[in-house]
Amino acid sequence: MITLYTFGPAFGLPDPSPFVTKAELLFKMAQLDYRTTTGNLRKAPKGKLPYIEDDGLPVADSTFIRLHIEQKYGVDFDHGLSAQQRGIAWAVEKMLEDHLYWALVNERWLDDGNFARGPAVFFRSLPWPLRPLVQTMVRRQVRKSLWAQGMGRHSQQEINTLAVRALESVAAILGEGPYLMGDVPCGADATLCAFAMGLLCPHFDTPLRNAAEKLPNLVSYVDRMRSKYFPDS
Repeated sequence: MITLYTFGPAFGLPDPSPFVTKAELLFKMAQLDYRTTTGNLRKAPKGKLPYIEDDGLPVADSTFIRLHIEQKYGVDFDHGLSAQQRGIAWAVEKMLEDHLYWALVNERWLDDGNFARGPAVFFRSLPWPLRPLVQTMVRRQVRKSLWAQGMGRHSQQEINTLAVRALESVAAILGEGPYLMGDVPCGADATLCAFAMGLLCPHFDTPLRNAAEKLPNLVSYVDRMRSKYFPDS
């Protein structure tokens, strides 16, 4: 049995991390048996979640989990796509993961209101005198990471401009089709669904959520994917 290490459901989402949700969607799409359990970042191979253990082999990072599924189990998540379509799907996936993700982090971790209603819950197990100190330290590290990546060097308005442009681009590629590249889900749908669910999460009040709600094809896409893969959530 494959074990997927996760944060666990939160904020009405299958997992607060879109990368964890992506990994779980890949297992569902591949129709592989797996189980989930709460992971420990200190024990994770790369210090992040998700990671899996498959017959004693640890595999970290959602993209390498996908490659592991493809190589070990002979799954082609992009079956039926042309070389051009595969390239577009991969480009969309990486735009979401390496660009839009940082706008999502900025909204959840650096906005005081969203932090209080969201990530702050991860620190509840800490005793009160220590809790605010650790929260401040972690949020400072998040800010440094955003600055190093580049997104944090922009104003909030500039970040929103870039993120909305990415959202509108994805919605344009999706068009009126049921899935990103056609009539059946492809590998990038796991990423798109995970990120779109996070952006549309009503638990957070953000400009990106407002922008996503104005894209009806993206909203209906999330409803369709959630009904298909997370019918009980």
